[in-house]
Amino acid sequence: MRPGRRLKGARRLLPIVQLRGGDGSPRQCSSVGKLCCLVLCCSPLLSSALGFPGARARLAAMWFAPLLLGAFLLSSPVRGSDGSASTAITCFTRGLDLRKETEDVLCPANCPLWQFYVFGDGVYASLSSVCGAAIHRGVITNAGGAVRVQTLPGQENYPAVNANGIQSQVLARWASSFSVTRTKNTALESVGRSVSTARPSTGKRPKKPLDKKAGNKDCKADIAFLIDGSYNIGQRRFNLQKNFVGKVAVMLGIGTEGPHVGVVQASEHPKIEFYLKNFTAAKEVLFAIKELGFIGGNSNTGKALKHTAQKFFSLENGARKGIPKIIVVFLDGWPSDDIEEAGIVAREFGVNVFIVSVAKPTTEELGMVQDIGFVDKAVCRNNGFFSYQMPTWFGTTKYVKPLVQKLCSHEQMLCSKTCYNSVNIGFLIDGSSSIGESNFRLVLEFISNVAKAFEISDIGSKIAAVQFTYDQRTEFSFTDYTTKEKVLSAIRNIRYMSGGTATGDAISFTTRNVFGPVKDGANKNFLVVLTDGQSYDDVRGPAAAAQKAGITVFSVGIAWAPLDDLKDMASEPRESHTFFTREFTGLEQMVPDIIRGICKDFLDSKQ
Repeated sequence: MRPGRRLKGARRLLPIVQLRGGDGSPRQCSSVGKLCCLVLCCSPLLSSALGFPGARARLAAMWFAPLLLGAFLLSSPVRGSDGSASTAITCFTRGLDLRKETEDVLCPANCPLWQFYVFGDGVYASLSSVCGAAIHRGVITNAGGAVRVQTLPGQENYPAVNANGIQSQVLARWASSFSVTRTKNTALESVGRSVSTARPSTGKRPKKPLDKKAGNKDCKADIAFLIDGSYNIGQRRFNLQKNFVGKVAVMLGIGTEGPHVGVVQASEHPKIEFYLKNFTAAKEVLFAIKELGFIGGNSNTGKALKHTAQKFFSLENGARKGIPKIIVVFLDGWPSDDIEEAGIVAREFGVNVFIVSVAKPTTEELGMVQDIGFVDKAVCRNNGFFSYQMPTWFGTTKYVKPLVQKLCSHEQMLCSKTCYNSVNIGFLIDGSSSIGESNFRLVLEFISNVAKAFEISDIGSKIAAVQFTYDQRTEFSFTDYTTKEKVLSAIRNIRYMSGGTATGDAISFTTRNVFGPVKDGANKNFLVVLTDGQSYDDVRGPAAAAQKAGITVFSVGIAWAPLDDLKDMASEPRESHTFFTREFTGLEQMVPDIIRGICKDFLDSKQ
């Protein structure tokens, strides 16, 4: 064998080589396109070098061919027919993990469809899996392939559509979106520059290593591991469970500014093993988990879940304000008690419940299960995200990373208390004769558009409405309607009163009769006063009393409403709680500002 001259532009260390086969004829192999030739066509020489005789030599050469070809491909970026480089991604890479407005990516094969989280149809929220969206759209199949991802602005109302084996989910709004299309890239191998889902690459080496003491700042969460300590699991599997929980805890990146974890053991009676405040280093947590002792007893998971939701996440025990609260329930088999009520309590306390179930009941065992739908009734939302299934406690390492990715996906913690699901908003509506029927309809439309932004439910946000002239009429209270559809219908059905304007009396009436029954509840209270003119009575005193009762007041004036009255009613700072428009048609433009104002006040109250 003698090396030939190097082909211009060829990769280093891969010159043209000329080989002679067993018959003495020359065989020439080039650097890139003919790498297979170097291995397969020149098999006699390769086999001789490897020391394999006869037929075994040809077999050995064919066995080494894909290895050498794969080594070459992994050393170079994948390029399509148009010369553009593609980025290899994982099954879990989301749109928000990509950095370019338009990027060609390669999805791997055989991604588990049930683990995809996709929001929308055609246009997808950026927290969706890129590969999941591509399969959902029909751009690729589960065999993987090349996809072009185009970044798009955020939008509202991402729909839920079942397509190509993937059920996408509804999302009210998201800050950014993306679309997926086919590319000209013909390479199907998932090689090249890998993108990390947890920490998107910027292409630069970080200047400093991860601060282990601070922990993973991208995964701030307060997490309680509710482990199974019942006779269902037994001592041996209990130890395997501890090993799995320890691996999850380490991968989370526990630290002072990252995730904090604690452990509760469920059996006959719940036992808090350690709180969030006890350890802030992964090694300490791992040691504490290893030292846990098996209790035994009935599997009263519901009792333990309720106790954990009510008692574990207090400030005294180390819970942090504004940080998602999560309970991960490990369940071997099925619970001995009712778990549905515990799930409701957890949601009321703003806790996101995950259930990791192992060894689901067999067909013969289903008769012993109190409620076969216990998982769906206990988790935060029955959308597949909060439930996690493992077939056995053996060989669980591969399940660690997907679970950690779920726990660090804060945007999907739908049960966390937010301004959208934790407020009471009362609308005080001027029904005086100066408004008129057509303008009154515009006022109701404004109220509906504000209400649409919030997650209205029996344990979420609530809406009430009062109309006033010289008299007051409660159109509906906070407890009358617990779904958004019913609230919007009730707003549409409000009938115009017509009369004078006594705004001060109306504020006092609303504070006493509408907010009074909910003053001790968990939700933050807001009052939006809408008026088009001068009040015949004092507004300053009643507004001050409402604010003293914990109600944040926004004043919205139209047409002839005096600015002094509006400011006297509004909460501090008055400039950001006072709104005015000359025309009733201008109300529509105020909707986003009112919503942002409510959310800002809510977040400020949690600091």
